Amino acid sequence: MTSRRIISNEKTVLDKDDATDSSPSASKISNISPVVSHSVIVKLLAFTLAMMIGPLAAYYLTLRTIFKGNSVWAGATAAITANVVLIAYVVVAFYEDQSESLAAEEEDKKAK
Repeated sequence: MTSRRIISNEKTVLDKDDATDSSPSASKISNISPVVSHSVIVKLLAFTLAMMIGPLAAYYLTLRTIFKGNSVWAGATAAITANVVLIAYVVVAFYEDQSESLAAEEEDKKAK
Protein backbone atom coordinates (compact mmCIF):
# COMPACT_ATOMS: atom_id res chain seq x y z
CA MET A 1 0.00 0.00 0.00
CA THR A 2 1.38 3.39 -0.88
CA SER A 3 1.17 6.53 1.17
CA ARG A 4 -0.78 9.56 0.04
CA ARG A 5 1.07 12.68 -0.95
CA ILE A 6 0.19 15.85 0.89
CA ILE A 7 -0.82 18.70 -1.36
CA SER A 8 0.94 21.89 -0.35
CA ASN A 9 -2.23 23.81 0.51
CA GLU A 10 -3.64 21.02 2.74
CA LYS A 11 -2.92 21.08 6.45
CA THR A 12 -1.76 17.93 8.14
CA VAL A 13 -2.90 16.90 11.60
CA LEU A 14 0.28 18.35 13.04
CA ASP A 15 -0.19 21.67 11.25
CA LYS A 16 -3.73 22.29 12.46
CA ASP A 17 -4.22 25.01 15.03
CA ASP A 18 -5.46 24.09 18.50
CA ALA A 19 -7.56 27.24 18.52
CA THR A 20 -9.98 25.73 16.03
CA ASP A 21 -12.87 23.59 17.17
CA SER A 22 -10.94 20.37 16.64
CA SER A 23 -11.12 19.46 20.33
CA PRO A 24 -13.49 20.47 23.14
CA SER A 25 -10.67 21.67 25.39
CA ALA A 26 -8.93 23.78 22.74
CA SER A 27 -10.47 27.02 23.95
CA LYS A 28 -9.67 26.42 27.63
CA ILE A 29 -6.54 27.85 29.19
CA SER A 30 -4.39 25.06 30.57
CA ASN A 31 -3.59 25.01 34.26
CA ILE A 32 0.08 24.29 34.78
CA SER A 33 0.12 24.64 38.56
CA PRO A 34 1.52 21.64 40.45
CA VAL A 35 -1.00 19.02 41.50
CA VAL A 36 0.71 18.40 44.83
CA SER A 37 1.32 21.35 47.12
CA HIS A 38 4.74 22.33 48.39
CA SER A 39 3.94 21.39 51.99
CA VAL A 40 3.02 17.83 50.99
CA ILE A 41 6.33 17.37 49.19
CA VAL A 42 8.26 18.76 52.17
CA LYS A 43 6.46 16.38 54.55
CA LEU A 44 7.14 13.43 52.26
CA LEU A 45 10.85 14.28 52.06
CA ALA A 46 11.06 14.78 55.83
CA PHE A 47 9.47 11.41 56.54
CA THR A 48 11.66 9.77 53.90
CA LEU A 49 14.77 11.08 55.63
CA ALA A 50 13.38 10.02 59.00
CA MET A 51 12.73 6.52 57.62
CA MET A 52 16.32 6.26 56.41
CA ILE A 53 18.14 7.88 59.31
CA GLY A 54 15.95 6.96 62.29
CA PRO A 55 16.23 3.15 62.26
CA LEU A 56 19.95 3.22 61.45
CA ALA A 57 20.65 5.71 64.21
CA ALA A 58 18.52 3.74 66.67
CA TYR A 59 20.32 0.50 65.76
CA TYR A 60 23.86 1.81 66.17
CA LEU A 61 23.13 3.95 69.22
CA THR A 62 21.38 1.18 71.12
CA LEU A 63 23.88 -1.45 69.95
CA ARG A 64 26.81 0.35 71.54
CA THR A 65 25.22 2.08 74.52
CA ILE A 66 22.13 0.30 75.83
CA PHE A 67 22.42 -3.31 74.69
CA LYS A 68 26.26 -3.58 74.75
CA GLY A 69 26.68 -5.48 71.48
CA ASN A 70 23.43 -7.49 71.43
CA SER A 71 22.37 -6.99 67.83
CA VAL A 72 19.01 -8.75 68.23
CA TRP A 73 17.65 -6.16 70.63
CA ALA A 74 19.24 -3.32 68.67
CA GLY A 75 17.57 -4.64 65.50
CA ALA A 76 14.25 -4.82 67.29
CA THR A 77 14.69 -1.21 68.37
CA ALA A 78 15.40 -0.20 64.76
CA ALA A 79 12.28 -2.05 63.58
CA ILE A 80 10.16 -0.33 66.20
CA THR A 81 11.63 3.03 65.15
CA ALA A 82 10.74 2.35 61.51
CA ASN A 83 7.18 1.45 62.50
CA VAL A 84 6.86 4.62 64.60
CA VAL A 85 7.97 6.75 61.64
CA LEU A 86 5.53 4.95 59.33
CA ILE A 87 2.60 5.33 61.73
CA ALA A 88 3.45 9.02 62.23
CA TYR A 89 3.39 9.55 58.46
CA VAL A 90 0.00 7.88 58.14
CA VAL A 91 -1.44 9.97 60.97
CA VAL A 92 -0.10 13.23 59.50
CA ALA A 93 -1.43 12.33 56.04
CA PHE A 94 -4.82 11.40 57.53
CA TYR A 95 -5.20 14.71 59.37
CA GLU A 96 -4.05 16.66 56.33
CA ASP A 97 -6.65 14.91 54.18
CA GLN A 98 -9.36 15.68 56.74
CA SER A 99 -8.44 19.36 56.84
CA GLU A 100 -8.67 19.60 53.04
CA SER A 101 -12.10 17.97 52.98
CA LEU A 102 -13.36 20.25 55.76
CA ALA A 103 -12.12 23.30 53.85
CA ALA A 104 -13.89 22.08 50.71
CA GLU A 105 -17.13 21.57 52.65
CA GLU A 106 -16.93 25.12 54.06
CA GLU A 107 -16.44 26.53 50.56
CA ASP A 108 -19.50 24.59 49.37
CA LYS A 109 -21.56 26.03 52.23
CA LYS A 110 -20.42 29.56 51.44
CA ALA A 111 -21.23 29.11 47.76
CA LYS A 112 -24.84 28.13 48.57
